[in-house]
Amino acid sequence: MLRIFTDSAADMPIEWRKEYEIEVVPVNIHFGEKTYLQGVDLDSEGFYKLVDESKKIPKTSQPTPHQFAEMYKKHAKPGDTILSIHITSKLSGTFDSSVAAGRELEGTFRVIPLDSMCGSTGIGFLCREARLLDRAGYSVDEIVKKLEVLREKVGVILTLNTLEYARMSGRVGTLQAALASALNVKPIAVLGNGVLNMAERVRTRRAALDRIVEMVRERVGDQKVNMAVVQARDPQAGTEMMERVRKEFNVQDLILTDLSISIAANLGPGTVGLVYCPVE
Repeated sequence: MLRIFTDSAADMPIEWRKEYEIEVVPVNIHFGEKTYLQGVDLDSEGFYKLVDESKKIPKTSQPTPHQFAEMYKKHAKPGDTILSIHITSKLSGTFDSSVAAGRELEGTFRVIPLDSMCGSTGIGFLCREARLLDRAGYSVDEIVKKLEVLREKVGVILTLNTLEYARMSGRVGTLQAALASALNVKPIAVLGNGVLNMAERVRTRRAALDRIVEMVRERVGDQKVNMAVVQARDPQAGTEMMERVRKEFNVQDLILTDLSISIAANLGPGTVGLVYCPVE
């Protein structure tokens, strides 16, 4: 049997986990001396509450090889094939932990780690596609080949409401962050080829949200796409973006989801973005 695993940087509706049989290995969130497991003992609102109270941004760390091995053993049976799809290896060591766990369990399971080369709901779309292909009768090797093609077409474009979180997390250059903050502009970040880059700076929040839509349109045109609106503690902006996407794109499936804690800890509340995945 094919078992599909991912990590909690994969943003997707909670019901997808059951509907598409996707197991999630939680990311570690460190607040001072205490460590939480994302989605297990710390949800998004609890995370923001801790930040508000402590005035500190937590550190995040990828699941360890041991955590992966324990999750694999808990949810798979000897002889199963495990397809483990994870956040881009250029931003996190999660993929490497999966590789190490697979080596440890060699002979018990066939573990196939796959670098999504993306993040957020991009990973979720790949996981769902893997299960749909599995149910359609494709072999795991055929599924991997199709996902390797599809991941090149998945895109993530976000606008940050503040660069303070990114500055403290080290996800963007300190000088660039300081310059953007001094100019009081809204940066737009693009996740491409596995790397998160600050692509543009826009003067206002409204202009930044407009620019995200324009950039996605430049990439997908009129082709049919699955799309997600992701938001970090700004549900109103997320809902408004959903309505806009419905009107302006040829969307097959459209979802609204919270930006995962592990990503929000680096980009900050108010982050809003679009994730697109062409329909093959």
